[in-house]
Amino acid sequence: MNGKQTILVVDDESSIRDMVQLSLELAGFNCLQAANAREAMGQILDARPDLVLLDWMMPDTSGYELLRRLRKDENCARLPVIMLTAKAEEGNRVQGLDGGADDYVSKPFSPRELIARIRALLRRTAPVEEQQPMEFDGLRLDPLAHRVFADARPVEMGPTEFRLLQFLMSHPDRAYSRAQLLDQVWGANVYIDERTVDVHVRRLRKALEPVEAGAKDFGEFIQTVRGTGYRFSNQMARA
Repeated sequence: MNGKQTILVVDDESSIRDMVQLSLELAGFNCLQAANAREAMGQILDARPDLVLLDWMMPDTSGYELLRRLRKDENCARLPVIMLTAKAEEGNRVQGLDGGADDYVSKPFSPRELIARIRALLRRTAPVEEQQPMEFDGLRLDPLAHRVFADARPVEMGPTEFRLLQFLMSHPDRAYSRAQLLDQVWGANVYIDERTVDVHVRRLRKALEPVEAGAKDFGEFIQTVRGTGYRFSNQMARA
């Protein structure tokens, strides 16, 4: 459009869409709107937004169901998504993250916090330049191509899981606390519960699971360090 990053706001309430659009435009973003999942898919395929703000509760097709569709579509699987919802309970947050959301903002929210979360997510999903592929015992990560291979098999994962794996593979055999991982992968100025790390580790391990009986389980390379956090290692897990 004009060099600015484009955000798609998907919400069935026009007042919320207009409020968010005003905040986004004042912050220097382009903004698109969609009132339902059908309109959202059309905007995503036609306009290719840089990020989607997606309401959980919508008539007909819910935001959660749309999110699941996006993550199953190879053209949209890596599209950054922040869920907007009045559902504040922990179980709903975990469900949204498990479904493929990269972040979660509960209504009512502060426009300043929303903009900060958008910028943080766009920073950590931006293309990584001038970095060489990394490989450990058959697990290969290519930062420039943004691809992961397990014994030459392509592995699909979301942008947050990719950055988490990239960071851990860049520092093998070193244990990191959840707080340290939040700072390094999510950004020091993003306010996310430390348990969010556990959700993304589970998703990363699942993505690295073997698809054939007897194949290597690369998910085991993401090791839990009791009392500390997590580490990446292709050596046998230690306590």
